[in-house]
Amino acid sequence: MKFTKPLLFAAVIIAILVFASCAEVQATKECLSGRQYGFLYGLIHGFITPVSFIASLFKDNVAIYAVNNTGGLYDLGFLLGSSGWGFMAGNRSKK
Repeated sequence: MKFTKPLLFAAVIIAILVFASCAEVQATKECLSGRQYGFLYGLIHGFITPVSFIASLFKDNVAIYAVNNTGGLYDLGFLLGSSGWGFMAGNRSKK
């Protein structure tokens, strides 16, 4: 019974790798033209991530992350926006 947790962990990792290998690669050339999104849009996109995720399950034209972005600043905004959900959830558990 000592090997149950490591065996389960290995099985989950293998399953994730198998499912990830079936993922389809999308061409991003169409996304890279037009407007580039910066820090503020990254912050907004990060904050609405839960809503975007649920919508993306039902609609193919909804994405969570803007591919056409300015790089590091967009990523920083996205990280700060999406991490806000964890801070808000953790605030209630301390009381």
